Formats: sequence, C-alpha cells, structure tokens
Amino acid sequence: MQDNRVSQLVRSMYAIFQSKDRDAMESLLDDDFHFSSPRDKRISKREYFERCWPNSDKVSSFELEKVFTEGDEAFVRYTAKRNADGVRFRNTEFIRIEGGKVKEVDVYFGRDLTD
Repeated sequence: MQDNRVSQLVRSMYAIFQSKDRDAMESLLDDDFHFSSPRDKRISKREYFERCWPNSDKVSSFELEKVFTEGDEAFVRYTAKRNADGVRFRNTEFIRIEGGKVKEVDVYFGRDLTD
C-alpha cells in the first residue's frame, strides 16, 4: 500500500474513533486485528470493542501532531483531551496495515500536558 493511502487510512481511523461510529471502525479493522498497550496484550478485535471502544466517550478531541508512514506501517503522535477533567494528554501509536485494513495497533501511553 502506498504511504499516502496508509496515511489516509490512519487519519480516518482517528476521525472514526472521535465520531464514535462503531460500524465504520469495525469495517476498517481486519478480522484478525490485534491491539496492545501497557494495559492490553495483543487483544482481539472483539476484546478491543469490549474493553477499549467505550473509551471513545471519554475523549472529546484528537489532534494528530505527526503521522510518519513507511510501506504498510505508521507511527502517529497525537494529543487528546479527556472529557472528565479537560486534561490534554499525548500518546504515540504504531499501526500496521494489511490488505487495506488495520491489522495491528500498539499504543505507547504518554503524559498529561498540564501546566
């Protein structure tokens, strides 16, 4: 997949998460999708929707700061804002695309961006 198409797909993934469109996200993720973070070790697509998707209601905005792509992979750094307290935070994610779908997301938690 060309880097530009990977970038567009990745940007769509964050827009879909922010819009809370589960059907669109389900169609974007590969059936053999895996998600990892400091709290999740290669969970399945089903587990992602059970454990992580509800967090879409806890975040009011995403600002993609950097999207670096190479081949079918991307690193993304973004800031987001929590609804509960308005605190902004930064994360980095590694995303792998396969067959035009998101195959894997590996999240690296960042820090709160409070003054």
